[in-house]
Amino acid sequence: MDISIQFKKGALELCVLVLIHERDRYGYELAQSVSEHIEVAEGALYPLLRRLVIEGYCTTYLQESTGGPPRKYYKLTPAGEIHMNKLVIEWKQFVRNVSTLIEKGTSSDE
Repeated sequence: MDISIQFKKGALELCVLVLIHERDRYGYELAQSVSEHIEVAEGALYPLLRRLVIEGYCTTYLQESTGGPPRKYYKLTPAGEIHMNKLVIEWKQFVRNVSTLIEKGTSSDE
């Protein structure tokens, strides 16, 4: 199993929440923004967005677009902001712990 796939799945929710926190976004825009940083299948994004709405972390609204039908925008709720902040803290702690382990484990190789 490719370990990067597991990392991406875990990081995707955090990335999406942070991007929506930055400003309200629509699905395709989110897919583009996320893919600038991590490779993600567009098909993986929409089930996550649906779940975030069901769990009360995001709401949606329609807004007219210049080039076609109205776009569905995602907006973070107060609960979503709390959830995002919790995930950010957990992510930073995880990265710190893994980095420490790697440093310890590879320092004897020099």
